[in-house]
Amino acid sequence: MANKKESTVEEKLRALYDLQLIDSRVDEIRNVRGELPLEVQDLEDEVLGLKTRLDKLKTDVETINFEITAKKNLIEESKTLIKKYAEQQKNVRNSREFNSLSKEVEFQELEIQLAEKNIKEFKAQIEQKKEVIADTKEKLSEREGHLKHKKGELDAILAETEKEEKALLKKSEEYEEKIEDRLVQAYKRIRTNVKNGLAVVPVERGASGGSFFTIPPQVQVEIASRKKIITDEHSGRILVDPLLAEEEQERMQDLFAKL
Repeated sequence: MANKKESTVEEKLRALYDLQLIDSRVDEIRNVRGELPLEVQDLEDEVLGLKTRLDKLKTDVETINFEITAKKNLIEESKTLIKKYAEQQKNVRNSREFNSLSKEVEFQELEIQLAEKNIKEFKAQIEQKKEVIADTKEKLSEREGHLKHKKGELDAILAETEKEEKALLKKSEEYEEKIEDRLVQAYKRIRTNVKNGLAVVPVERGASGGSFFTIPPQVQVEIASRKKIITDEHSGRILVDPLLAEEEQERMQDLFAKL
Protein backbone atom coordinates (compact mmCIF):
# COMPACT_ATOMS: atom_id res chain seq x y z
CA MET A 1 0.00 0.00 0.00
CA ALA A 2 1.28 3.47 -0.86
CA ASN A 3 2.20 5.81 1.96
CA LYS A 4 -0.69 8.04 2.94
CA LYS A 5 -0.20 11.76 2.82
CA GLU A 6 0.57 13.32 6.20
CA SER A 7 -2.52 15.21 7.33
CA THR A 8 -3.23 17.76 10.02
CA VAL A 9 -5.27 16.68 13.03
CA GLU A 10 -8.23 18.66 11.72
CA GLU A 11 -8.03 16.90 8.37
CA LYS A 12 -7.91 13.56 10.17
CA LEU A 13 -10.96 14.49 12.26
CA ARG A 14 -12.88 15.59 9.19
CA ALA A 15 -11.95 12.41 7.33
CA LEU A 16 -12.95 10.27 10.30
CA TYR A 17 -16.26 12.05 10.71
CA ASP A 18 -16.93 11.79 6.95
CA LEU A 19 -16.20 8.07 7.14
CA GLN A 20 -18.64 7.82 10.05
CA LEU A 21 -21.36 9.64 8.10
CA ILE A 22 -20.88 7.33 5.12
CA ASP A 23 -20.93 4.18 7.23
CA SER A 24 -23.95 5.44 9.18
CA ARG A 25 -25.78 5.95 5.90
CA VAL A 26 -24.99 2.34 4.95
CA ASP A 27 -26.34 1.28 8.35
CA GLU A 28 -29.55 3.21 7.68
CA ILE A 29 -30.01 1.46 4.34
CA ARG A 30 -29.48 -1.94 5.91
CA ASN A 31 -31.85 -1.09 8.75
CA VAL A 32 -34.52 -0.27 6.18
CA ARG A 33 -34.14 -3.79 4.86
CA GLY A 34 -34.24 -4.95 8.45
CA GLU A 35 -35.33 -8.53 8.93
CA LEU A 36 -36.87 -8.84 5.46
CA PRO A 37 -34.17 -11.13 3.99
CA LEU A 38 -34.51 -13.46 6.98
CA GLU A 39 -38.32 -13.33 6.77
CA VAL A 40 -38.17 -14.23 3.08
CA GLN A 41 -35.76 -17.11 3.77
CA ASP A 42 -37.98 -18.42 6.58
CA LEU A 43 -41.04 -18.24 4.34
CA GLU A 44 -39.22 -20.00 1.49
CA ASP A 45 -38.21 -22.78 3.90
CA GLU A 46 -41.79 -23.03 5.19
CA VAL A 47 -43.24 -23.20 1.68
CA LEU A 48 -40.72 -25.89 0.71
CA GLY A 49 -41.62 -27.84 3.86
CA LEU A 50 -45.35 -27.63 3.08
CA LYS A 51 -44.77 -28.78 -0.53
CA THR A 52 -42.71 -31.72 0.72
CA ARG A 53 -45.47 -32.60 3.17
CA LEU A 54 -48.08 -32.45 0.39
CA ASP A 55 -46.01 -34.74 -1.83
CA LYS A 56 -45.68 -37.25 1.01
CA LEU A 57 -49.41 -37.14 1.77
CA LYS A 58 -50.25 -37.71 -1.90
CA THR A 59 -47.80 -40.63 -2.02
CA ASP A 60 -49.42 -42.06 1.12
CA VAL A 61 -52.87 -41.85 -0.52
CA GLU A 62 -51.56 -43.59 -3.65
CA THR A 63 -50.02 -46.35 -1.50
CA ILE A 64 -53.28 -46.85 0.42
CA ASN A 65 -55.26 -46.98 -2.85
CA PHE A 66 -52.83 -49.63 -4.06
CA GLU A 67 -53.50 -51.60 -0.85
CA ILE A 68 -57.28 -51.26 -1.38
CA THR A 69 -56.94 -52.60 -4.93
CA ALA A 70 -54.88 -55.52 -3.62
CA LYS A 71 -57.55 -56.32 -1.01
CA LYS A 72 -60.33 -56.14 -3.64
CA ASN A 73 -58.37 -58.57 -5.81
CA LEU A 74 -57.95 -60.85 -2.81
CA ILE A 75 -61.72 -60.75 -2.24
CA GLU A 76 -62.39 -61.72 -5.86
CA GLU A 77 -59.86 -64.56 -5.60
CA SER A 78 -61.52 -65.77 -2.40
CA LYS A 79 -64.99 -65.66 -4.01
CA THR A 80 -63.66 -67.69 -6.95
CA LEU A 81 -62.19 -70.26 -4.57
CA ILE A 82 -65.44 -70.44 -2.59
CA LYS A 83 -67.33 -71.25 -5.81
CA LYS A 84 -64.70 -73.83 -6.69
CA TYR A 85 -64.91 -75.52 -3.29
CA ALA A 86 -68.73 -75.46 -3.39
CA GLU A 87 -68.66 -77.31 -6.73
CA GLN A 88 -66.16 -79.81 -5.39
CA GLN A 89 -68.41 -80.51 -2.37
CA LYS A 90 -71.06 -81.81 -4.78
CA ASN A 91 -68.76 -84.60 -5.86
CA VAL A 92 -67.10 -85.65 -2.60
CA ARG A 93 -66.90 -89.34 -1.72
CA ASN A 94 -66.97 -89.02 2.05
CA SER A 95 -67.64 -86.63 4.92
CA ARG A 96 -63.92 -86.09 5.57
CA GLU A 97 -63.48 -84.51 2.14
CA PHE A 98 -66.68 -82.49 2.61
CA ASN A 99 -65.52 -81.14 5.99
CA SER A 100 -62.10 -80.29 4.57
CA LEU A 101 -63.67 -78.29 1.76
CA SER A 102 -66.02 -76.61 4.25
CA LYS A 103 -63.01 -75.44 6.25
CA GLU A 104 -61.48 -74.04 3.07
CA VAL A 105 -64.72 -72.16 2.33
CA GLU A 106 -64.85 -70.88 5.91
CA PHE A 107 -61.23 -69.72 5.66
CA GLN A 108 -61.90 -67.83 2.41
CA GLU A 109 -65.00 -66.22 3.94
CA LEU A 110 -62.84 -65.02 6.85
CA GLU A 111 -60.30 -63.71 4.34
CA ILE A 112 -63.09 -61.74 2.66
CA GLN A 113 -64.31 -60.32 5.99
CA LEU A 114 -60.78 -59.30 6.98
CA ALA A 115 -60.13 -57.73 3.57
CA GLU A 116 -63.40 -55.77 3.73
CA LYS A 117 -62.47 -54.58 7.22
CA ASN A 118 -59.03 -53.50 5.92
CA ILE A 119 -60.63 -51.67 2.98
CA LYS A 120 -62.94 -49.79 5.36
CA GLU A 121 -59.95 -48.80 7.52
CA PHE A 122 -57.93 -47.76 4.46
CA LYS A 123 -60.80 -45.61 3.18
CA ALA A 124 -61.04 -43.89 6.59
CA GLN A 125 -57.28 -43.21 6.41
CA ILE A 126 -57.70 -41.70 2.95
CA GLU A 127 -60.48 -39.41 4.12
CA GLN A 128 -58.33 -38.28 7.05
CA LYS A 129 -55.36 -37.64 4.77
CA LYS A 130 -57.56 -35.76 2.29
CA GLU A 131 -58.58 -33.41 5.11
CA VAL A 132 -54.93 -32.87 6.00
CA ILE A 133 -54.12 -32.32 2.31
CA ALA A 134 -56.87 -29.71 2.03
CA ASP A 135 -55.63 -27.89 5.15
CA THR A 136 -52.03 -28.07 3.94
CA LYS A 137 -52.98 -26.72 0.50
CA GLU A 138 -54.84 -23.84 2.11
CA LYS A 139 -51.87 -23.03 4.35
CA LEU A 140 -49.46 -23.38 1.41
CA SER A 141 -51.52 -20.98 -0.67
CA GLU A 142 -51.56 -18.45 2.18
CA ARG A 143 -47.82 -18.80 2.79
CA GLU A 144 -47.03 -18.50 -0.94
CA GLY A 145 -49.10 -15.31 -1.10
CA HIS A 146 -47.28 -13.92 1.93
CA LEU A 147 -43.92 -14.92 0.44
CA LYS A 148 -44.75 -13.20 -2.84
CA HIS A 149 -45.65 -10.02 -0.95
CA LYS A 150 -42.47 -10.09 1.16
CA LYS A 151 -40.32 -10.82 -1.89
CA GLY A 152 -41.92 -7.86 -3.63
CA GLU A 153 -41.11 -5.64 -0.65
CA LEU A 154 -37.52 -6.89 -0.53
CA ASP A 155 -36.99 -6.56 -4.29
CA ALA A 156 -38.36 -3.01 -4.22
CA ILE A 157 -36.06 -2.03 -1.35
CA LEU A 158 -33.06 -3.70 -2.97
CA ALA A 159 -33.74 -2.00 -6.29
CA GLU A 160 -34.04 1.33 -4.51
CA THR A 161 -31.00 1.02 -2.27
CA GLU A 162 -28.56 -1.44 -3.84
CA LYS A 163 -26.96 1.08 -6.17
CA GLU A 164 -26.58 3.66 -3.39
CA GLU A 165 -25.22 1.09 -0.94
CA LYS A 166 -22.55 -0.08 -3.41
CA ALA A 167 -21.54 3.52 -4.12
CA LEU A 168 -21.35 4.27 -0.39
CA LEU A 169 -19.24 1.20 0.34
CA LYS A 170 -16.84 2.27 -2.38
CA LYS A 171 -16.70 5.77 -0.87
CA SER A 172 -16.10 4.24 2.56
CA GLU A 173 -13.07 2.40 1.18
CA GLU A 174 -11.82 5.59 -0.47
CA TYR A 175 -12.09 7.54 2.77
CA GLU A 176 -10.32 4.79 4.69
CA GLU A 177 -7.44 5.18 2.26
CA LYS A 178 -7.14 8.81 3.33
CA ILE A 179 -6.75 7.91 7.00
CA GLU A 180 -3.74 6.29 8.60
CA ASP A 181 -4.19 2.61 9.40
CA ARG A 182 -3.87 3.11 13.17
CA LEU A 183 -6.87 5.46 13.22
CA VAL A 184 -8.91 3.28 10.86
CA GLN A 185 -8.40 0.26 13.11
CA ALA A 186 -9.28 2.31 16.20
CA TYR A 187 -12.37 3.65 14.43
CA LYS A 188 -13.52 0.14 13.47
CA ARG A 189 -12.88 -1.22 16.95
CA ILE A 190 -14.90 1.57 18.57
CA ARG A 191 -17.65 1.25 15.97
CA THR A 192 -17.99 -2.45 16.76
CA ASN A 193 -18.18 -1.90 20.50
CA VAL A 194 -20.60 1.03 20.76
CA LYS A 195 -24.32 1.44 20.26
CA ASN A 196 -25.56 2.20 16.74
CA GLY A 197 -22.04 1.91 15.32
CA LEU A 198 -21.28 5.54 16.16
CA ALA A 199 -17.52 5.78 16.68
CA VAL A 200 -17.11 9.49 15.86
CA VAL A 201 -19.66 11.88 17.37
CA PRO A 202 -19.99 15.63 17.85
CA VAL A 203 -20.27 17.34 21.21
CA GLU A 204 -23.95 18.12 21.84
CA ARG A 205 -25.12 20.27 24.74
CA GLY A 206 -21.84 19.76 26.56
CA ALA A 207 -21.83 15.96 26.21
CA SER A 208 -20.73 13.49 23.55
CA GLY A 209 -23.47 12.65 21.06
CA GLY A 210 -25.78 10.00 22.47
CA SER A 211 -24.36 10.32 25.98
CA PHE A 212 -25.51 12.09 29.14
CA PHE A 213 -22.03 12.41 30.64
CA THR A 214 -20.91 16.05 30.62
CA ILE A 215 -17.56 16.89 29.05
CA PRO A 216 -15.48 19.33 31.14
CA PRO A 217 -15.28 22.85 29.62
CA GLN A 218 -11.49 22.65 29.23
CA VAL A 219 -11.82 19.42 27.20
CA GLN A 220 -14.51 21.06 25.06
CA VAL A 221 -12.07 23.88 24.31
CA GLU A 222 -9.42 21.33 23.29
CA ILE A 223 -11.91 19.55 21.04
CA ALA A 224 -12.85 22.85 19.38
CA SER A 225 -9.16 23.67 18.79
CA ARG A 226 -8.83 20.55 16.61
CA LYS A 227 -5.21 20.14 17.66
CA LYS A 228 -5.45 16.54 18.85
CA ILE A 229 -7.77 13.57 18.67
CA ILE A 230 -9.79 13.29 21.88
CA THR A 231 -11.98 10.38 22.94
CA ASP A 232 -14.86 10.32 25.39
CA GLU A 233 -13.64 8.78 28.64
CA HIS A 234 -16.98 7.01 29.19
CA SER A 235 -17.81 5.55 25.77
CA GLY A 236 -14.42 5.66 24.03
CA ARG A 237 -15.92 7.51 21.05
CA ILE A 238 -13.82 10.00 19.08
CA LEU A 239 -15.16 13.52 19.64
CA VAL A 240 -15.47 16.40 17.16
CA ASP A 241 -16.76 19.91 17.72
CA PRO A 242 -20.30 20.84 16.60
CA LEU A 243 -19.18 23.31 13.92
CA LEU A 244 -16.94 20.77 12.19
CA ALA A 245 -19.75 18.21 12.37
CA GLU A 246 -22.26 20.64 10.84
CA GLU A 247 -19.89 21.55 8.00
CA GLU A 248 -19.19 17.91 7.17
CA GLN A 249 -22.85 16.92 7.41
CA GLU A 250 -23.77 19.56 4.84
CA ARG A 251 -20.91 18.53 2.58
CA MET A 252 -21.76 14.84 2.81
CA GLN A 253 -25.44 15.49 2.18
CA ASP A 254 -24.43 16.94 -1.16
CA LEU A 255 -22.36 13.81 -1.83
CA PHE A 256 -25.23 11.47 -0.89
CA ALA A 257 -27.60 13.37 -3.17
CA LYS A 258 -25.32 12.67 -6.13
CA LEU A 259 -25.09 8.91 -5.52
